Amino acid sequence: MPDIDDIRTRPVLPIGTVMALTDLTARQIRYYEAQGLIKTERTAGNHRLYSLNNIDALLEISTQLKDGFTIADIKQQRHPRHRQPLSDEEVRRMLREELLNQGRLNPSGPDQPTQGFGFRP
Repeated sequence: MPDIDDIRTRPVLPIGTVMALTDLTARQIRYYEAQGLIKTERTAGNHRLYSLNNIDALLEISTQLKDGFTIADIKQQRHPRHRQPLSDEEVRRMLREELLNQGRLNPSGPDQPTQGFGFRP
């Protein structure tokens, strides 16, 4: 029996099926491929074939774009070698923002502290 990772990387899906699964247009899918966000295989007749991993990537790209990321942001995230290392101060700032956002998303009751562990905004 084939390994699940092998099955997920096997390009077998035509673009029509991918469009139905991802709610993306053929133009969007081709654009993401042209931007290097996904890689497809071609048949002898030059038709694109997509894998399950491609479907996952397209769904993730779609979600990230809806969340306000740009194509450049997504490219940078997908290719860590292009990332610039963050300073300690930048990491602390990002962590602080994330902790503040968590407090806003999960408001506590009046008897629960909104910030703890010596955290200062």
